[in-house]
Formats: sequence, structure tokens, C-alpha cells
Amino acid sequence: MGILIFIASLVSIRLGFSVAIIEIVIGSIFGNLGVLQSEAWMVYLATFGGVILTFLAGTEIDIKLLQEKFKESFLIGFFSFFLPFIVVSLYTYFVAGWDLSAALIGGTALSTTSLAVVYSVLVESNICGTDYGKIIMASTFITEMGSAIALSVLFVRPTVYTLVFIVVFLAVIFLAMRYSHLLFSHPVIKNKVVEPEVKFVFALLLIFMYFANLGDGQAILPAFLLGLFIAKHKKTGEGFIELPEMNGIKTKLRTVAYAVITPVFFIVGGLNASLPLILSATGLFVVLFCLKIVAKFIGVYKLSRLYVPHASMFTTLLMSTGLTFGTIASLFGFTAGIINQQQYSVLVGVIIASAVIPTFIAQKWFRPLHQEDLGEPECSA
Repeated sequence: MGILIFIASLVSIRLGFSVAIIEIVIGSIFGNLGVLQSEAWMVYLATFGGVILTFLAGTEIDIKLLQEKFKESFLIGFFSFFLPFIVVSLYTYFVAGWDLSAALIGGTALSTTSLAVVYSVLVESNICGTDYGKIIMASTFITEMGSAIALSVLFVRPTVYTLVFIVVFLAVIFLAMRYSHLLFSHPVIKNKVVEPEVKFVFALLLIFMYFANLGDGQAILPAFLLGLFIAKHKKTGEGFIELPEMNGIKTKLRTVAYAVITPVFFIVGGLNASLPLILSATGLFVVLFCLKIVAKFIGVYKLSRLYVPHASMFTTLLMSTGLTFGTIASLFGFTAGIINQQQYSVLVGVIIASAVIPTFIAQKWFRPLHQEDLGEPECSA
């Protein structure tokens, strides 16, 4: 795993592609060759990596811009979720012959847009600090939230532990938003080699993961909201403003996460695809991939041309990606006995292809002008 992470970084630099793409492809290749197999520690670390990426994506959201551009973000994000969900669910039920529950799992899994992939691409392209970069991330969050709500409403049976999870994540976000700046700005703690700020954030995210598992939920939404609010605090008459210390803390978090944790997330995502099972259902794989991409384009492209005119194709392609929650939804359906192993492999294969192909095209041919050309700020790093 360590060797593959290092190789992926070198290949990414040499080819100029997102390291997330290279890690997914390498994971898929070595997994199908039998060189590397997913183990329990990899799955846990990969889950944590997805949560960290989601948290970091939340820290990049400009609340003021989100309020000003809520209509744009909501419309792009909603139709990015709704059209693929409906189209894939109807096709798998009426044409492919899946039962209703399996069709709904398929629709949910392929309706997603990966916050992890989108955030990684925006950071590597140095455009997460631009207005359109923030709109893309806000739209992605809306899409992921729609998919999460669909999975929760359609399949998850709430228990008392689900209520405990909700109470815990609301309490943690409230307390972190209210008091975390006391830790981040404390003169004794700042710039210490033990990095208590990083450990503090990791502890909160691990708390989310623990209680999410206890309540049969997901830590993605709480992690995003924590990132959204922990970077800001409220001052009378000024609304929410970003803490000056957050730039340094985000840099430290990225350094730790991108070195080992998030590469495991992307490589394990590649390991989940069984090529023999996908090849045994090649027709279905191709059709589902085309349906996801076409539905995303129908739902997003026209709105992107209206609201993000200089990056409309780039936005549409990134909104077509899937990975994190799509894999989670597929795995939920498989472990619950709703879909079989072939259906699971096909869905995961489509998800991985949608993470790689649109991202590659977006970065290669439709990357927007650099910030100096647009007069906009780069990402903090």
C-alpha cells in the first residue's frame, strides 16, 4: 500500500492528472491482479479518509457566498441528484429486471457526486478559493445530501441509537463552533510540534464515525457541517467570518491527510471493483454509466451555463463524478441482501468509472483559466 501511494504521487506529477484518479486506477489494477486485497484496517482508514476529505471540503465553503448563491447551488445540486436517481431507478426496475428495492439502491448509488473527488480536484487545480469553485462544492454538498436523505428515508430503520447519533453530532457541532477558536488561537498551543489542533479535529471526526456506526448512519453530512462551521465564529454585526488561524490548520490537515489517509480511501475504492463480474455484465455496465452521465448533463449543464458560464463544462463534468457515498450506498445494499454480488460489482464499477473518466476529461480539456487570468484568489495552502 505504501509503495502504491508513493508511485501514484509520482505518476500524478508526471502526467499532470489528479492523484485521486491515479490512486483509483492503480487500486483497481492491482486489486484485480490479486497483488493487493482489501483488509479491515484499510477499510477503516479509507472510511476515515473519506470523512476527512468531506470535512476539508466543508471548511472551503464561504457561508456568505452560499447565502448569496443559494439558488444557484441548490438548483445545480438538486437536479444533479434527482434526474440520475429517477432515470437509473426506472431503467433498472423496468428494463434490467431488478426488484424495486435493488432499483432504488442503484438509483441512489448513481445519483451521487463525490465530495472527495471534487474537493481533491479543486485543491490540486488551485481553484477551490474562487467563487465558482465554492459554488461547485456547495452544489456537490446538495447532491450528496439528497442521496443521503434518499438512502435514509427509503432503507434505514431508525432506532434509539439513530436519535443518539443525531443528538451527538448536533451537540458536537454546536460546542465546536462556539469554543474551538479558544483552542485554535491559544498562544501556548499555536505552532506546537504535537499539533493539538489537528488531533482535536481528528477526535471530533472519530466521534462522528463511532456514533454513526452505532446508529446505522453515515458521518459524511456531520463532517461536512463541522468543517463548514468550525472554521467560522460569529461576531456581532459581522455575521460569520473565517478564523485567521484556519489557513494554517487546514494546511496541516491536508499535509497529514494527503500523505497517507486519503490515498488509502481512493485505492480501496479501486479495489472494490471485480473486473470479471463487471465483464460478465458489460452491457448493463455501459448502459448504467451512460445513463448516469447523460442524466447528470441534462440536469446540470444548462444551469451551469446560466450560473457558471466560464466553467460550465468543467462544473458539469465534476458534478458527474461519484465515489464516496455511491460506494457506501452500494455496500449497504449488498450487505443488507438487497442487491447481489454482480449488481454490486457493476454499480461500484460504474461509480469508479464516473470518478475517473469525467475528472480526466475536465482536467485535460475543460479546466478553467488560472486565477491570475480571472483575478480570483487561489486556495489557501
